[in-house]
Formats: sequence, C-alpha cells, structure tokens
Amino acid sequence: MNKIVLSIVVISSIAMADADINHPHERIEELKETTLKTEVLVAEKNILDRIHFKGDLRLRYESVERDDSLNKYINRYRLRIGSTIDITDDLHLEVGMRSGFANPTSGNQTFLDDQPLKDYFFQSLRFNVLGLTYTFDNATVNVGRQGYMMYRPIKSQLVWDNDISMNGVNYQYKDDTKLITLGINQPTLEEASVAKDTVNLLEAQYVHKTKIESGKLNVGAGIYYYDGFKGNTTLFGKSKGNSLDANKRYENDYHITEGFAELQIKNMFGKPLKIAGGVAYNFGADNNNFGYDVAAQLGKAKRVGDWQIKYSYTDIQEDAVLGAYSDSDNFGGGTAAKGHAFRAKYKAGKNLYLAGNFFFNELYESKSSTGEETDYERVQLDMIYKF
Repeated sequence: MNKIVLSIVVISSIAMADADINHPHERIEELKETTLKTEVLVAEKNILDRIHFKGDLRLRYESVERDDSLNKYINRYRLRIGSTIDITDDLHLEVGMRSGFANPTSGNQTFLDDQPLKDYFFQSLRFNVLGLTYTFDNATVNVGRQGYMMYRPIKSQLVWDNDISMNGVNYQYKDDTKLITLGINQPTLEEASVAKDTVNLLEAQYVHKTKIESGKLNVGAGIYYYDGFKGNTTLFGKSKGNSLDANKRYENDYHITEGFAELQIKNMFGKPLKIAGGVAYNFGADNNNFGYDVAAQLGKAKRVGDWQIKYSYTDIQEDAVLGAYSDSDNFGGGTAAKGHAFRAKYKAGKNLYLAGNFFFNELYESKSSTGEETDYERVQLDMIYKF
C-alpha cells in the first residue's frame, strides 16, 4: 500500500513541476543568501515580509548489495523545512527541521510495510538549524546550531558529510581572493549524541581564490582539532569505521588536517567543468590515518533542462577522519573503504529534480563482517521537489 501511495506522490509532484526556465533553482541552504540581498530595509517591512520559508521533499529508491551481508531494497524519503526571520538588516534568526530522528548525517526515513502512511513525514522531524546569523562588511558570524561553513571542493565529503550541522560559534570572511573560516563547536550537543564525555571541535580553514583566463583556481587547507575522543564512547552509537579499543571506545584522537585544489573551467563542451583533489591526515593516530579523493564534474543543473554528472574516487583509511561526520552514503558511511562514485542530476521542472547515485566500493577487512575485503554496491534513484 505504501508503495502505491509513494507512486501517486511522485506522479503528483511531476505534474506540479513548472517548466519556466527563467527561475533557476536555489538550494535550501542558500535561503539565507537570498534574504540578505533584499533592497528594502527590514525596519520598513511588516512582520510577514520578514519571514522567508523554503523546503524540499526527496523520494528515493535504494538498493544495497554487499558480499558479507544481506542485500537491501528499500523506499525512503527525506523532508526538510527551513525559514529565515529578519530581525534587523544584519541580524537573522534561522530555523530548520529535518526528518531522520536527529541523525546527524542523514534525514532519510524508510517506508515500512507495517506502518500507516499517516505516521510518516512529521513524526521524525528534528531541529537541525536553530541559531542567529550576523553579517557585517565581508564577514558572517553564526551562533547556535547551523549548517557547516567550511568550503568543500566540488562538495567533497571526504571530511564533512553534506548534512552536518555545527553547534557553537562560527565565523567566515569572504572576498574575491580568499575565504577564511574559524569555529568553536561541541559535537556532543547534537540531540543524537550518546558519547560519555564532552567533545570539543576547533576548526580553521583558508581558501585562496585565483582568477585565470578560463575560470578560477581554488587552493585551500584546513585544521579540525577534536578534543575528547580517545577513550570516549562512540559519538552516535557506531564507530563508522574508526578504530575502537577492547572496551569499544575510541582508540585515537582526531586532529585532522586537509589540503585541496579545485580548478573551475567556465566552458568545456558548452558546460562548466570542475576538477578537484583533496587529502586528509589525522595527527591524532599513528597508523591508518590517511585519506584522499579526486573528482570531476561536468555541467550544472541550474535551469530547466540542465544536467550535471560527477565522478569521484575515494580511498580513506580507518582513522583518517571522524567516520561519524564523513560521507554517509559512500561505503555505507564513514571510513575504512575505497571505491568509485558516479552521480547525475537533471532539472526536470522549475522545482523538480531527478537524480541518481551509484557507488562501487571495496570495504577494508576491518569494516567487513567476514574479516576480509568485501564488495559494496549501492544505487540511489531520487526525485526531489523544492517548495
């Protein structure tokens, strides 16, 4: 029954899609940027004009096949709702909710055959954004629980998953030549955290931007210093590939450095092209502490009829990064694996996107249930409707 209703929702959403190519899509994470560009002073607005809403619903079919476990074939959804409230021209309150029962790296919920459809969509919503944003000159300060501010070349998830929120105070300066990000956060403030001891995170990242004749070159480095992991219990109940001692506690600290380069070419075969590579190294561990990825993306799904394709290869050792915060899709989430990822996206309507992700990986022996390297294949087929 749920699959029938799910199909009806997909068809209805497609029917609602508007093919107006004059309205390029704006990501839910860009809601803040949109509201800050208003030419009308906040003091001159009424209360309703100060509130801006945005959200999206993603329906997903997913298959997972691995040699050391049972295969899975499931239907899932993700619902995100967000708003920005203009307090003054420079001060804004941001509020966002996401399905997933507070999972820090995913808002996915699986449709179950024995659960009524009326129980879906709103039952698992949790705040993933709740904080203040203050802007001045070229700088932005976030206080509270908000999305990450670190730059990721071609949205690399080597260190940071797409859905991570930061809990603390974060600062970013941006101009035509550089991007500087600093932050003090506490991962254990996450609602889903079950760690015994408090964990603190200090972060610093610098990106140098250079304009070239054909586009832009970005070169950057970052330091992410976690305090409180070694000897602590797992952050969210699972190690996600990180090494644990005999008492099921973290065996290492995580003092991570990253470096990357990204080349953006404006026109290649009539499409924008991006090429990037990055490395991560954990000084808090003596062994199995290095990871890297390389990626290329052609096109950008910005206007109706536009498409983009992306390929990446990642090899990440057990303790190169914190598995609880790195990519939650590739390898089944976390570290201790290597492999290929292919991603494609097509803008089918004003607010409608069709996408597919295909992962072909090998899990390290430490992550396999058989104690031997094992194949891991995952397919995700998405329909995304923005509102």
